[in-house]
Amino acid sequence: MTDREFTTLRYEVEGPVATVTIDRPEVRNAFDETTIAELARAFERVAGDDAVRVMVLAGGGEVFCAGADLNWMRRVAAYSYDENLEDARVFAKMIESLYRLPKPTIAAVQGACMGGGVGLVCACDVVVAVREARFALREILLGIAPATIAPYVLRRMGERYAHDYFLTGRSFDAERAREIGVVDDVVEREALAEHVARRARLFLRAAPGALRETKALIDRVANRPIEAVQDDMARTIARLRCADEGQEGFAAFFEKRRPAWAPGED
Repeated sequence: MTDREFTTLRYEVEGPVATVTIDRPEVRNAFDETTIAELARAFERVAGDDAVRVMVLAGGGEVFCAGADLNWMRRVAAYSYDENLEDARVFAKMIESLYRLPKPTIAAVQGACMGGGVGLVCACDVVVAVREARFALREILLGIAPATIAPYVLRRMGERYAHDYFLTGRSFDAERAREIGVVDDVVEREALAEHVARRARLFLRAAPGALRETKALIDRVANRPIEAVQDDMARTIARLRCADEGQEGFAAFFEKRRPAWAPGED
C-alpha cells in the first residue's frame, strides 16, 4: 500500500514492513525543509502503527541522498543566527526520532550517500549498501561541520575514523564504509532488495515489545560503567520475564513451537 500524503517521500507498507523512500531524484534525493518535515512525520507514523514491525529507509533513483538541497542551502546561508538555530534543531529532532524509533530500521543504500544522508544511514540499526555506493562528509569543504549528524556518525565510525573523514571531506567506498562500521553488509546491486528483505525477516522473529526494550537498553548501556547500569538491567530483565511477551516466549520454547509474534517461515 502506498501513502499519497507525502510529496517528497514514498511511504509504502507491505505486511509488517514499512518502506520510507526519499523520492526527489531530480535533485539527487537532497533534502530541504519539506523533506525533513515529511521524514519526521513518516517516522512518527511508523512508531505509532502497531502493524508495522520493521522500517526500511531507501532512496529513489540512482542516488540514496546527496545531503542538503542547494536551494535550501542558499536560503539557510541568508538566515540569522536564531533562524539557523531553529532550522538546525528541526533537523536534529528528525534524525533523533529515527535513531530512537522503537522498531528496527534498515537503510538500503543503492547509490551515493553524502553529508546529512550519511547521518540518516548512521541513525539506522542496520545498513546494507550496494558495492558501487560511495560516501562522504564534505561539510568541512563548505566551511561548516557535520554537527547535527555527528552523534550518530561517531557512534558508527568512532573517533579514530572521524578524524580522517570529518576533517578531510574525502569520499570512501562501500567496502571501506563496512570496514569502519558505517555499513554492515555490502551486496551486489541485484541482490539488494532480497538481502534487505532477509534482514527484515530476522527482525520479525523477535518479539516487538522486546525489540523496543532492547533498542532503548543499548542506548542506556553504551559507554557507561558496568556498576552504573547493573541495577537498571536487573530490573529490566525481571520486568520482561514477567510481561506477556516473556511468558509467551518461555512457553513457546518449552512447548517447542513458534511464539505468537513469529512469522510462519524464517
